[in-house]
Amino acid sequence: MEQKKSAFALFFGTRGFFPASLIAGARKELPQRLKKWGHDVLMMDEKATRYGAVETTREGQVYANFLKRNQGKFNGVILSLPNFGDETGAVQALKEAEVPILIQAYPDEMDKMDPAHRRDAFCGKFSVMDVFCQYGLKFTALKPHVVAPSSDRFKANVDHFDRVCQVVKSMKNMVVGAVGARTTAFKTVRIDELALQRNGITMETLDMSGVIQRVRKASTSNAAYKAKADVLKRYTSWKGVPDAAFENIVKLGVVLDQIVAEYQMNALAIRCWIEMEEQLGVTPCTLMGELGTRGVPVGCEVDVGSAITMFALSRASYGPATCLDWNNNYEDDDNKCILFHCGPVPRELMEGKGQVTDHAILATSLGQGCAYGSNVGRIAPMDMTFGNMLTEDGKLKFFLGEGKITNDPIPKEFYGCAGVAEAERLQDVILHIGYAGHRHHVALSQGHVMRPVREAFSHYLGYQVTAPQECC
Repeated sequence: MEQKKSAFALFFGTRGFFPASLIAGARKELPQRLKKWGHDVLMMDEKATRYGAVETTREGQVYANFLKRNQGKFNGVILSLPNFGDETGAVQALKEAEVPILIQAYPDEMDKMDPAHRRDAFCGKFSVMDVFCQYGLKFTALKPHVVAPSSDRFKANVDHFDRVCQVVKSMKNMVVGAVGARTTAFKTVRIDELALQRNGITMETLDMSGVIQRVRKASTSNAAYKAKADVLKRYTSWKGVPDAAFENIVKLGVVLDQIVAEYQMNALAIRCWIEMEEQLGVTPCTLMGELGTRGVPVGCEVDVGSAITMFALSRASYGPATCLDWNNNYEDDDNKCILFHCGPVPRELMEGKGQVTDHAILATSLGQGCAYGSNVGRIAPMDMTFGNMLTEDGKLKFFLGEGKITNDPIPKEFYGCAGVAEAERLQDVILHIGYAGHRHHVALSQGHVMRPVREAFSHYLGYQVTAPQECC
């Protein structure tokens, strides 16, 4: 999946009785650092105001106009205080920015406390934060209170803020698809479309019969089929898979790609059993993983909540996400369990490519050879962030947590794609899931990104978020 790092608009606050050299130094240093770390930068022209910084209300309006002219070119604003700064001009400049704002203040140095070098940004940052709160203007402030752009700690702050911006931008005007009706037996995945829409998330629904009809009509001789077949052959092992099953999986992949493009979907949730197996003889698991590899996460069993959570996690982690079951205990270890699903895990999260097989569980009721498409293997050891979402009383409610996938063994005869998950206070997480009414699925992505996701969700987007591992 291709995902560019966030572009930032840079704002420099000042007070007139501080030396201009402090602003000039920041205007040079900050963009150099950000560009080195892969971020595009927008700066107001130095001649637009005194020193290219903002103090007065008039200068704030000049900067606000600069943002309006460049709307859509930046994901966030970094408000830099090379000196104390002026809170009134900052509010005027940023009150309609409509993107996350990171406040960064320069530290003073003990050997530079004379009037020509002293900054007082430590104090000025409080004033900006105070007045932003008075105006209801949302912002991000991170530890330490003051930090130099040349430091590793500031680099870590920018990384956090980048992930916040990625999630906020992605969730606004998101489109999620539901292919097929909710699996009849799974009331656990019910979702409130109006609650989603009120939060800027559009849900598009397609009837499964129409999708199956499109698959039956799809050609095996056109360029789209050939390209998809080549991708899938490289994606995993198809040893032993009948030609007819492979052909239907490829055609289904072409149709799903068309649907994603037609509706400009960011994520999908699919009714993955049992109509596809009964009428096409295949299951879509491998296709779901391959879509996730390309940045379009797919939830199993029409779990739209999982698909939405997966999308957010994938944006924050810069990598694919997957949907799994909270499936089995792991011996008597309270902090470990087995996470599993039939085979929709993106290859990047697996130990090796995997092997496409018949669906061993559905075979017990449908018969052998009626459900090829599961990409069987094991989830690779990694740090991971997990969570999920439900709708309740018109609100979006998430839980989030962090842990790791271990290298603990799973019996060879265990079907599907699985891994042993370990997380602190896992029993508290499980109790929260049960008492709060969350589903039996969990969305998962690589890396520890819970904190920026939680900040984006709760602080900027207004979702309700709990982190049961951190509860008392």
